[in-house]
Amino acid sequence: MAEITNAAAEARNARKARVGLVVSDKMQKTVVVSIERRVPHPVYGKMITRSTNLKAHDETNQAKTGDTVRIMETRPMSKDKRWRVVEIVERAK
Repeated sequence: MAEITNAAAEARNARKARVGLVVSDKMQKTVVVSIERRVPHPVYGKMITRSTNLKAHDETNQAKTGDTVRIMETRPMSKDKRWRVVEIVERAK
């Protein structure tokens, strides 16, 4: 029985994690993180860059514009905020 609940708990905690660039830190305890991904063009096949802006919770307000951060999926914290900052990978220069 413990194995079943353990497997269920691990499946529930298999959260997405992304690395992106902080593009805005003007809100309190929130940063906007730009995630870039490369996808093939649907007709021509050339690799093109697509970006998505996600709002992430930053409890300590440590992430600043230009920082590279790792974010992880979490419960909805507001209308748009469903991610949280796990760590600052690299500081802006």
